[in-house]
Amino acid sequence: MIEFSPSDGPTLGVEWELALVDARTQDLVPLAESVVEPLTADEGLAPKVHRELLTNTVEIVTGICRDVPEVVADLSESLSRLRGITDGLGLELMSAGTHPFARWETQQVSEGARYATLIDRTRWWGRQMVIYGVHTHIGVTHRDKVLPLLSGMLTYAPHLQALSASSPWWGGVPTDYASNRAQMFQQLPTAGLPFQFDTWAQYEGYVDDLLVTGVIDELKEVRWDLRPAPHLGTLEVRVCDGVPTLHEIGALTALTQCLLVHLDDRLTDGGTISTLPPWHVQENKWRAARYGMDAIIILDGRNRERLVTDELHDLLERLSPIARRLGCESELRQVEDIIRVGASYQRQQAVATQHGGDLVEVARSLVAEMRAGHPLPLP
Repeated sequence: MIEFSPSDGPTLGVEWELALVDARTQDLVPLAESVVEPLTADEGLAPKVHRELLTNTVEIVTGICRDVPEVVADLSESLSRLRGITDGLGLELMSAGTHPFARWETQQVSEGARYATLIDRTRWWGRQMVIYGVHTHIGVTHRDKVLPLLSGMLTYAPHLQALSASSPWWGGVPTDYASNRAQMFQQLPTAGLPFQFDTWAQYEGYVDDLLVTGVIDELKEVRWDLRPAPHLGTLEVRVCDGVPTLHEIGALTALTQCLLVHLDDRLTDGGTISTLPPWHVQENKWRAARYGMDAIIILDGRNRERLVTDELHDLLERLSPIARRLGCESELRQVEDIIRVGASYQRQQAVATQHGGDLVEVARSLVAEMRAGHPLPLP
């Protein structure tokens, strides 16, 4: 049995994966241990800064937050204290789905049995996981709501993926995908889109099958784009590419929380949640990864389609009362800012065009945006 520890409301927790880059060359550097170790002595920050699979990566995580402004403040504080270490080492911080030009072959894997086991099993694909994401946890008040909410949120996964898309290059090569990360990550076993189960018992049976047959050794090795986190009492949304600014983190977190509360309200009122057939969910993921903000997504089982940005404009209006209730009206409105100035992949492509394809300048722009905390207009 998988015990679920319910939350007392739609609480929030965010995990933000950051790349360590050389301030001069803008290339990735394997210094996560040197960055994290000094912070572990600080009891107030140690649980909030982690190593990851690769030695070029650190992750900052929030505590349990009641609203989006608290998430932004929590991450901002951790980011500031992290810079107290990285600035002294000549490092900059950057977040995007992938680094514009770094080569996967030269990246080093962090020490630890869990990482060694993952690489030993996944080999070539596992070594290529030089990718960065944003994971958002939203509290769920009852176990029986988790799976209907997961299935309902799949309808909105392409919206989140398009807004956060930030990985148009792979090892210096243009991929013509807005989110190459989305396509890369799903190559790992148990990663990618989740199955849609009707009951918790079916989900438990699935996990038991994986454990018995040795596919996984523990539950967190199920790496779906959306997954239950039973020990935390949350639904974890892992759709988004890494994004370079706190401004975008706030917008995406607000949209994610409002969407889940919108669906939860329907269940609380005795209604049902509309879901997409799995084949439409799969197609929408590909369209959002390929075309980003220009994706035409499938809306329902009747095969209605619409440009994702047009759908977002209407969706934001419908969610406005919920945002007011949750105290994140300002952050939800920031989704319009992303639509107006462009998602990160669009801004990166504009910088590359302006600088004759120089991807060092693209990396420099991502670093500058993280410093500024908001997207920067082109000169």
